[in-house]
Amino acid sequence: MMNDKLNQYLNGVFAPYDGVKSVAELRADLLSDLQERFRELKAEGKDDETAFQMTIDSIGDIEQTVQEVANLSRSLERQVLTNFSASNLPESDFAGVTAHKGKFEASALRGSDFSGADLTGSSFKASDVREANFDGTNLTDCNFYASDLESASFNKTILVRTEFNASGLARAKFRDVKLIDAKLTMTDLRETIFENCAFSGVDFKYTDLRGQCLDGQTFIGVKFDNAALNEVSFKGATFKNVSFLAAFTWTSWSKKYYRAIKTISFEGATMDKLTYATLKGLEADLSKVTVV
Repeated sequence: MMNDKLNQYLNGVFAPYDGVKSVAELRADLLSDLQERFRELKAEGKDDETAFQMTIDSIGDIEQTVQEVANLSRSLERQVLTNFSASNLPESDFAGVTAHKGKFEASALRGSDFSGADLTGSSFKASDVREANFDGTNLTDCNFYASDLESASFNKTILVRTEFNASGLARAKFRDVKLIDAKLTMTDLRETIFENCAFSGVDFKYTDLRGQCLDGQTFIGVKFDNAALNEVSFKGATFKNVSFLAAFTWTSWSKKYYRAIKTISFEGATMDKLTYATLKGLEADLSKVTVV
């Protein structure tokens, strides 16, 4: 009879979470524990009602615990477990999904919509993601190594430790974006569009930026080491602790690098003393720069 009463009690507690697998497992474990506790109290000489009340009291605020387990379980169930590697999925709709550590490697995803999705930790290595929409997408810790992102859209996208190394970004659009510790090394960015962006800890080593317009944008802790920088425009840009180093001291490559630095426009730019000193040593035209 008391087992029925314990069952009824738990039914009331767990009723709002019917169908949640992890909660059902918790209920089964808890019922077994309560039955054992009730038997122990009875063996100590407690009457049924006292033993029942003491058994219930022994588990504390179980309703809060069940709610927390259910919320966690439902959150995990909403996360789409994805492995779409080597798939043919052009123009697919992934808008708003949660897909942590998803696999989209070597896949055809041209024109797909990932807007507003949370793709934290996902990999798109060697994939065709041309014209894909990543507006408002969380791409923290994502990897696009050797992928084709031609004409892809990154408007207000979260780009933290995102890697675009050796990828194609022709006519890709980055608007109102903060790139934090992102990697854009060995990449052709000559036709990439950057508007109202802030770059913090970004690595552009060995990247082709020739003719790129980066006017008015902010660069903090950024590396342009050994990048192709001929005719780049940084008019009105802000620099702090930015590196423009060549790998070698005086080789044919470094001579070309020095000549390229001299073609950069820093007109109206603001920079800290360390960045200024680095560029001055490379004989850049800093005549219209403000040092702070």
